[in-house]
Amino acid sequence: MSTYTSPMSLGGHTANMGAVLRISLVAAMGGFLFGYDSAVINGATGAMQEYFDVSPGALGSAVASALLGAAAGAFFGGRLADSLGRVKVMRIAAILFLFSAIFCAWDPFFTDGTGGFAWLILWRVVGGLGVGVASIIAPAYIAEVAPADVRGRLGSLQQLGIVTGIFASQIVNRIIVGVAGSADGHVFGGMDAWRLMFLVCAIPAVLYLVGAFMIPESPRWLVAQGRREEALQVMTHLQGQVAAEHRLGIIDKTLDSERKPRFSDLRGAAAGLKPVVWVGLGLAVLQQLVGINVIFYYSNQLWQSVGFQESDAFTISTITSVTNVVVTLVAIALVDKIGRKKLLLIGSTGMVVTLGTMAVVFSTATITDAGPVLGDTAGPIALVAANLYVVFFGASWGPVMWVLLGEMFPNKIRGAALAVAGLVQWLANWAVTASFPVLSEASLVLAYGLYAFFAVVSLIFTAKIVRETKGVELEDMLD
Repeated sequence: MSTYTSPMSLGGHTANMGAVLRISLVAAMGGFLFGYDSAVINGATGAMQEYFDVSPGALGSAVASALLGAAAGAFFGGRLADSLGRVKVMRIAAILFLFSAIFCAWDPFFTDGTGGFAWLILWRVVGGLGVGVASIIAPAYIAEVAPADVRGRLGSLQQLGIVTGIFASQIVNRIIVGVAGSADGHVFGGMDAWRLMFLVCAIPAVLYLVGAFMIPESPRWLVAQGRREEALQVMTHLQGQVAAEHRLGIIDKTLDSERKPRFSDLRGAAAGLKPVVWVGLGLAVLQQLVGINVIFYYSNQLWQSVGFQESDAFTISTITSVTNVVVTLVAIALVDKIGRKKLLLIGSTGMVVTLGTMAVVFSTATITDAGPVLGDTAGPIALVAANLYVVFFGASWGPVMWVLLGEMFPNKIRGAALAVAGLVQWLANWAVTASFPVLSEASLVLAYGLYAFFAVVSLIFTAKIVRETKGVELEDMLD
């Protein structure tokens, strides 16, 4: 992408939006890998369960294993970034992605027994570490380099990367299944099709690694390390000399009053934590408890279980992924115009209606030995409701949660607060993902009814507690 100068006002100065956008896109590639690595298993779940002959509970653990790694990566990623720098940690995340892709595809045991299953889970956890690190570093880095009046849009690139990664994984999986005939078929001299799905993730991992060597370090981190001249060069390139000197002066003042971040800094009068930390934790947990990743991790298996053929299930999942990309673009266009809070309120309202509809529809399913089967009318209604649910989530809670986590915390606690929020977000993701196979086997009505309940909670939480951060500089965020 060529560099150009945009006449965007920054206190009377101009920002080099070409450069800002370019480095933000590289950072958001972590989001692409996050989405791809998380969702690629969607096309492999059925074949994995048959290959390793495991129970629904064990399958849920395998799918969710990457999320435990992600929780650890999110928790420690912020501290590593404070020590090593944002960009170096991006490179570490890329290497973790690369190793995971290669070793999930290559099984030294060449067996369908316990050893091979444990090996796969191990390397899914390694990939999850990369996911967790990338999920925390990208929004923080983008928030630290972006001008305040476009920070929401640029921060939303993280979610655009995630949904694009999900979409790309669906397309690649569909192509592989088309060549192999099924997910448990074989390609390229006998390689299992579902293993190739994992291996393809090595390609964007390499691109991310290369990109991470081509972007500058965060100016705020450079100032914190005493490297102010380097920080000034970066900010001058991004925002012009006068604006850079003004912004770095503000950073100097905030850093002068700070010490090294500690988790004890999060303590406050509100049940042991600062109120803003509780808000961040609530956003992080509720984004997962509404059940969005059930759609992306299990949709193929879900639609097959209610009567659709494997090829139709892949098509439905692809359509859902396309929908998610499109509405994320809508969110990027709106987040700095109408604000974060309004988008969350709209999204929560829509999710209450659509998830409630899915719970009602699945209550009409005919239960057979093969599982629940939807009727000719109920099936299309479920499809429409599921995709409208993705529309409302993708235009609101999907991108806006990451935008808010990247910008809402005061500078003095941002690193520690992001680490804790990232940890609970991934633990909530793990809980939903690991529980769905067992929960859905018991009752899909119960599963979607539970997600609808948490959508109601998200609506009340946003209306009563979340505050608007549109246009507020990072140095002006309050406890």
